[in-house]
Amino acid sequence: MTSQPAELRTVSHDLPVSPALDTYMGGHWAPTPAPVGDRVPGFAHFAGRRARLAARFPGQQLVIRAGKLKVRSNDCDHRFRPYSAYAWLTGLTGEDQPGHVLVIEPDGEAVLYVRPRSPRDGGRGEGRGEFFRDRRYGEFWVGRRPDLAEATRLTGVRCAHLDGFAPAHGARHAGHDPELTSFLSELRLVKDAWEVEQIQLAVDHTVTGFEDVVRALPTALRHPRGERWIEGVFGLRARAEGNGTAYDTIAASGAHACVLHWIRNDGPLDPGQLLLLDAGVETDSLYAADVTRTLPLSGRFSPVQRQVYDLVLAAQDAGIAALKPGASFRDFHLECSRVLAEGLADWGVLPVPARESLRADSGLHRRYTLCSSGHMLGLDVHDCAQARAEQYLDGVLEEGQVLTVEPGLYLQPDDETLPRELRGIGVRIEDDLVITSEGARLLSGALPRDAVAVEEWMGALLG
Repeated sequence: MTSQPAELRTVSHDLPVSPALDTYMGGHWAPTPAPVGDRVPGFAHFAGRRARLAARFPGQQLVIRAGKLKVRSNDCDHRFRPYSAYAWLTGLTGEDQPGHVLVIEPDGEAVLYVRPRSPRDGGRGEGRGEFFRDRRYGEFWVGRRPDLAEATRLTGVRCAHLDGFAPAHGARHAGHDPELTSFLSELRLVKDAWEVEQIQLAVDHTVTGFEDVVRALPTALRHPRGERWIEGVFGLRARAEGNGTAYDTIAASGAHACVLHWIRNDGPLDPGQLLLLDAGVETDSLYAADVTRTLPLSGRFSPVQRQVYDLVLAAQDAGIAALKPGASFRDFHLECSRVLAEGLADWGVLPVPARESLRADSGLHRRYTLCSSGHMLGLDVHDCAQARAEQYLDGVLEEGQVLTVEPGLYLQPDDETLPRELRGIGVRIEDDLVITSEGARLLSGALPRDAVAVEEWMGALLG
């Protein structure tokens, strides 16, 4: 028996390969070329993006890595998803990209260093038998990759073997060089028309996933971990229509809705409580949706649930009304906060007047609405997060930016400042919008927001 070459990714329970089998596997394979006309989706957009990046750093070598596989447990890796800036510059979004590198040379030329298709040469050359023996990269294990010529046609970028990648001394590396990393985020703040179409597609699939969830409520209500049933139903739609979920689904019933990022999803559903569902589909092009609806599990809001819901909806309406080109990014959050603070003061919950709570040196209303009221959206659910504050948080809105507006009230079950009937209620309403010349367009408007409309929508889906 031959020993296993060190460069192959094998495990202890793999069967040994005899010289005879190694030789036999090395021949008599029919050609299987990729279709000649294949191009990455959005092909026409990527060269211009790379040119804008090169123009910002003339005469410098820029290195943008797709990323590496990460071990989930023992010899099992997490599914691979490339670094968003790499995907934005190349259009390559698949699970065959780990280890690949985009280089922008000092003269502005782009070169992609990739691991090409596993050769079918059996016992010849380095990495022999990779195609049938290597669990991480072998074609028989994880699927076919393009060869170098195919990868070049696919992307419009000259492609070279990954083994030839050697960054120059002084090269700037995205993810390590703060200036390069920030600029890559800032380039993505304004979306082009194709990107908006991709986000709309993600939203449309997300709407269908929310409909699936409502139809599944009777079964979920009977299951001891109904939250997880909801998560699974939405995940099925996300995986069937796109790359999967854009982030871990939050399926939070009852007081779990007061946990901002509740992803344990291990609780039962009570028909007398609310379900806060925060979920989004990620398209095959990796663009994200991010939508939240808070639904009465009985199909009808109780009076106190409706009281909380209507205040959050009023805050969202005020935030959406503040969206327009030239407005400060912070304006919509301030409007959401104003409405929530005034409502909490009217309920007698705040110990100070709303205007006092809204001062920067106070903020007492944040006990009940802790987080920001929205964020940029795109290839990442919290998109452009490495952008400088003056370009994002302290910047102004521009036509083509896509963002969420998501005010919420999280009335903790053990909060003694609240009347008992309010404790344990969590409500968030989140929608995705694109800034237009006249204000903002609601991308997720197919899902009802008004409480009466939510009840009617649920009733129609449940029959």
